[in-house]
Amino acid sequence: MSLHRFETSQRLPMSLDEAWSFFSDPRNLAHITPPEMRFEIVTPAPSRIYAGLIVAYRVRPLGPLPVTWVTEITHVRKGSYFVDEQRVGPYRLWHHEHRLVPVAGGVEVRDVVHYALPLGPLGSLVNRLLVGPRVRAIFAYRRRVLSERFHARVADAPAAAGDRAAAAPASP
Repeated sequence: MSLHRFETSQRLPMSLDEAWSFFSDPRNLAHITPPEMRFEIVTPAPSRIYAGLIVAYRVRPLGPLPVTWVTEITHVRKGSYFVDEQRVGPYRLWHHEHRLVPVAGGVEVRDVVHYALPLGPLGSLVNRLLVGPRVRAIFAYRRRVLSERFHARVADAPAAAGDRAAAAPASP
């Protein structure tokens, strides 16, 4: 199994409480997902996550065919981080850690995703040509939307300072 890692961070000019309120509401995921993916939650979703929460989505990650994706929120530390893991979906493994870190002028939002594809060695080729670029594009869209949505609150906040994005194979 080839394990891949994607990491990105973004500074937003908002309080930790505001950030937690936004990111811990599963219904907000639709607002930060590219519209062409036609993301929709297909199970009732509460306004706040909790450990053990199972949420099913319908999404079109690579074209017109819908994919059912079921995730479980496995870890939550209110105001600090949460983890979602795929239970059913297109990946062999999907583990996404969301961290919120107070910084001068706001909050740094950090995402670390570890994922693996099915198909063995062919999965690595599919990742290089299709999935890796798509994951980067989804998070680039998210970055733009979050910047637009929250940037006006504090005009001189360092929205891009310290941001980084990387996609590389993770060590086994």
